[in-house]
Amino acid sequence: MTSLLSGGFVWLWERGKRTRRLHRKAAFFGVRPGETCLVVLPNKHNSTRTVHRRDVRAVMEIAMLAGELSCQVSVAPDSFRGSNGDLTEFCVGGPLGDANVRAGGHLAAYLPGVTIHPYSDRPDSVAFSVGGDRYLFDHGNEEYALVAKFTPQESSRPVVLVCGQSALANQAAIHFLRREYATVAREIASEERYCLLIKVSNIDTYEFHRAILERDVSAAAFTPA
Repeated sequence: MTSLLSGGFVWLWERGKRTRRLHRKAAFFGVRPGETCLVVLPNKHNSTRTVHRRDVRAVMEIAMLAGELSCQVSVAPDSFRGSNGDLTEFCVGGPLGDANVRAGGHLAAYLPGVTIHPYSDRPDSVAFSVGGDRYLFDHGNEEYALVAKFTPQESSRPVVLVCGQSALANQAAIHFLRREYATVAREIASEERYCLLIKVSNIDTYEFHRAILERDVSAAAFTPA
C-alpha cells in the first residue's frame, strides 16, 4: 500500500511538473493551450507565392510548438490584412524584397526603434540597427534575427514577429527559442512584451543549430529612434 501511494504521488508530481512547464512555454509565446495559432507565411525574396525551404522548416518548428501546447495552426499568406483578433499570430520573415509585407507593417507600427538596412553593395546591407548599435549580415557565417512579441491595441492576443536577416536565421531563432525559452525568460526584462536579438554563428559548420540570445533590445526597439 505504501509503495502504491508513493508511486501515485510521484506520478501526480511529475504530471504537475509537465503541466507547469507547458504553461510557462505557452505564456512565453503568448499562446493559450488548446486554441488556434495564426502563422503568416513569407515569400521567397523577390518571388511571390514561393516559400523558401528554410522558412517552411521555421513554420514546421512553429507547428511542433503548437502541437506541444495542443494547439491547431491556421496558415495565411503575407497579404493577410486586418487584426489577428483572438488568435496568437506568428509572422515569419522580414519586409525586404517583399518577403513579408505584413512584417513591414508590424515593424513600422510597433517597433519604431528598429531599422533594417536595404540590400546594397555596402557593408551594412541587410544590417539591423537598434539602440545605437548595428548588427551586420555576414551571409553563411554570422547572421541575426529579431523576435518580437507585442499585442496590437485592437487584438486580444499577441503577435510574435520572427524577422531574420535570412530564412536560415528565421529557422534558427524559432528552433532556439522553442528549446531554450525557459533560460531566455529568466534573462529578459519581461515576457509580456519583448524584442530579442538572436545571433546565429558558425553557420558553415553548424547551420541553424548554433544560436544564442545576443541581447534583449526591447527598450530601444519599442521607442522611436
